[in-house]
Amino acid sequence: MEQELKLQALTPDRGPSVTDIVYRQLYDGIVCLDMPPGTKLSEADVAQKLAVSRQPVRDAFYRLSQQGFLLIRPQRATVVTQISTAAVHKARFIRTALEIETCCTAITKATSADIMRLEENLRLQKQVLNSGSRDDFHELDDEFHATICATAGHPEVWTLIKDNKAHMDRVRYLSLDKEGTQIAYDEHCEILKALINKDKTKVTEAIRSHLNRISKSISTIRAEHINYFDEEDREL
Repeated sequence: MEQELKLQALTPDRGPSVTDIVYRQLYDGIVCLDMPPGTKLSEADVAQKLAVSRQPVRDAFYRLSQQGFLLIRPQRATVVTQISTAAVHKARFIRTALEIETCCTAITKATSADIMRLEENLRLQKQVLNSGSRDDFHELDDEFHATICATAGHPEVWTLIKDNKAHMDRVRYLSLDKEGTQIAYDEHCEILKALINKDKTKVTEAIRSHLNRISKSISTIRAEHINYFDEEDREL
């Protein structure tokens, strides 16, 4: 007789797991450079500080290592990896392709409520320009692009973008000084203007220019933060 599987159905409002929470804290710390390249981590220390068992920490470490953010070394401390220029360029290529498609689709689907949400996001971006908070601007920046994906009817695409853009984020975070945030804000305004005007050519140009800026500035950023980049990059 076949045994009945005792599995509990997942519900849409199911909260994040302990592993998800540990992963998010570590991910944010790495991307925001609170844990810069070369930082040593141990499962025991992280588990103690977060008041969790070592298993979710181990799982989060593995997930981050698969993304290329942690180097797990047997019998030695786990370390935050250096920034790879090649990984940044690859992430930029993938993100550009996905965002151009979602923006062009959003043009055909955007409602007045969608436009209002994007305008409100830009209003908040302008506010934090004066505060100089990179954390707040980075969050609003992501929210702006995520809202466009949702407007296109494909919020799941933002998950794909997040998984692929992580290496860009460390470099982007280094670029978010006063001038960098102003430039990003201005580019967001151009993207929204093209969406409102339903101009696919302009929105494609705006997205491509916005995301290509990292390729143009990475050499300068690398020179200013040489120890954050891997050894091959230091020789470029």
